[in-house]
Amino acid sequence: MEQNKIDSSQIIGFLFLIAAFISLLMFQPQIEEPVQNSEIENQPNFNNNEAPVYDENIISNNDKNEILENEFISLENEDVKFTFSTKGAQLSKSILKKHNDLDGNNLEIINNNQSFYFDFENTRLKDIDTSEMFFMYDVNENNLGKEINFSYQQTTGETIFFNYFLPSEGFLLKLEVYTSGFNGLLNRNSSTYLNWNLDSFRNSKSQDYENRYTYLNYQDSDKKVRDLSAYSDDDEIDSAKWISYSQHFFNTILIFEDQKSDIEFTSSNIDADKTDRKFLKRFNSKIPIDKNSRGEIDQKFEWYIGPNDYYVIKNYDYQIVDSIYFGWGIFGWINRSVFFPLYNFLSNHFSAGIAIIIMVILTRLVMSPVQYKMYVSQAKMKILKPEITAATEKFKDDPMKRQQETMKIYSQAGASPVQGCLPAFLQIPVFYALFCFFPVAFALRGESFLWADDLSTYDVIADLPFYIPLYGDHISLFPILAGVSMFFYTRMQGTQQMQPSQPGMPNMKIIMYIIPFSLLIFFNNFASGLSLYYTVSNILTIIIMLTIKNVILDEKKILLEIEENKKKPKKEGRFQRRLRKLQEAAEKAQQQQNRKNK
Repeated sequence: MEQNKIDSSQIIGFLFLIAAFISLLMFQPQIEEPVQNSEIENQPNFNNNEAPVYDENIISNNDKNEILENEFISLENEDVKFTFSTKGAQLSKSILKKHNDLDGNNLEIINNNQSFYFDFENTRLKDIDTSEMFFMYDVNENNLGKEINFSYQQTTGETIFFNYFLPSEGFLLKLEVYTSGFNGLLNRNSSTYLNWNLDSFRNSKSQDYENRYTYLNYQDSDKKVRDLSAYSDDDEIDSAKWISYSQHFFNTILIFEDQKSDIEFTSSNIDADKTDRKFLKRFNSKIPIDKNSRGEIDQKFEWYIGPNDYYVIKNYDYQIVDSIYFGWGIFGWINRSVFFPLYNFLSNHFSAGIAIIIMVILTRLVMSPVQYKMYVSQAKMKILKPEITAATEKFKDDPMKRQQETMKIYSQAGASPVQGCLPAFLQIPVFYALFCFFPVAFALRGESFLWADDLSTYDVIADLPFYIPLYGDHISLFPILAGVSMFFYTRMQGTQQMQPSQPGMPNMKIIMYIIPFSLLIFFNNFASGLSLYYTVSNILTIIIMLTIKNVILDEKKILLEIEENKKKPKKEGRFQRRLRKLQEAAEKAQQQQNRKNK
């Protein structure tokens, strides 16, 4: 499956934006290599001069089910704090020091909500699960970072190692898992699996909005990013270089040393019917693990656990930045190449809200020549309206003749309805790119503006004592302002629409009034930064439109241009010639049919 993050709410919301356009026209340090396990001397280098910091109850030299005490050990740098459990040598907690949750505490991506373990079958056909093993450990530190070396040894000498390394900065945790002596313990006819499961925490006010951007995706063998359905349960078997459990503004990405095949993925919603959810989705991956030539496990991983910040994650290898959904095709390119760099530059000099407003101004100014051409075309259509109306009335019973006469009027005046459509359609990629930009703009998270305390989620001016389907349990002001500004824009623009209504066509004026109301409804749970953008954009568009209409545009000059065009001999274009011939042929066929009917 190709990457696709558009759910029904997004589709409906953006279709209203498109409908607004159409209706107005119509009427995302090198470290030392971990030690290898080929020889017994390559086991973790425990300090012989100093007793390891073990609880003697943790040390297990047998495979019996004993009740043992669990211990927790931490690795941390300036960005993260990772806590590991001696039971299973698993990562049990991850804290992002520079980011807060909804309650203002350091944000936790992992807190006993994940499992990461190997399971395999021994020669006695007994299932072995590393999550049930109690490991010894040793902590080391050098100028590159800190590491924890976990080991579990059977009474017969077979040993499994989990070595974690955390650099002195950043969000990338390195892991090496390998065995010594397991070649005689593992059943060669059975498979070994890595199981990685995670329940994603909710970290935003709008759980439905956050859930749309909480999804599982991965990079396949062709370096294309594919995803499971972010909005319904799904199962897939595929290959992957890395797997991402994206949690909207935060991410947990497991990177493999080599491509893994035949992976089983699942993604499912948790407590989808609850209005106050702790978890959003449950992700599961079952990854087949190949043994090396000696029949041992020898695997290296890199684990990114951090923010979905474009300017952070893009600095890591293996294109894990592609786990962020920027929009497909040209829309994603516009965001990567234009809007992310532009907003990043502006936010370094201004507050988030002001940066959005400046971004609106710059975008509208760049698009103003296109808008000018559209208004010129509309002015020509306005001038030609009496002639078009007369032709429509004259040939009301002959649609073909009416069309011929209409095209003739346009051709003689040097005008075309298409000239008014094309400029607007050229703006659609920009508007849709922005529609994709704001939901993934990590820089907006926690940034306030006016009454909005977080531009990455909805603003609240009043809480409702009940829940309204599609609308929610609150009232947001920015969507109201966006709807009102769209109403005035469509009303002003409606006066420019000069095309007569066609029989059977709906009243476009009614549709134009419905659109602002619909935006008010659907944007109530969207990021307030998006509503702010469209509010300012609508206001600025109205100002530009009035300036063009009342200051720049000269209807008398346009009328003179039309009159001059009418006097010029017209060279029939290839398209017009073909159209004329088709019309003449159809007219001739109709005349012959009329004779036969007499």
